[in-house]
Amino acid sequence: MAAKKEEKKMTVEEAFAVIEEKIKSLEGEDITLEDSFREYREGMELIKYCHEMVSEVEQQVRKIADDGSMEDFE
Repeated sequence: MAAKKEEKKMTVEEAFAVIEEKIKSLEGEDITLEDSFREYREGMELIKYCHEMVSEVEQQVRKIADDGSMEDFE
């Protein structure tokens, strides 16, 4: 299940859960080379998706200054 724009937007937590499943699959002894490539590619797409989501949130995070104004969170 790759994170594509036309699919329902998954949460970062859901994406991490799928990544964890893919890691377990890759660690299995019965996985074919073709399946391992597919799992790896999909996992990397999910990692990129998570990175983008976290970066987006970081840009939106603001803190309230002592005077009540909003400042960028650092």
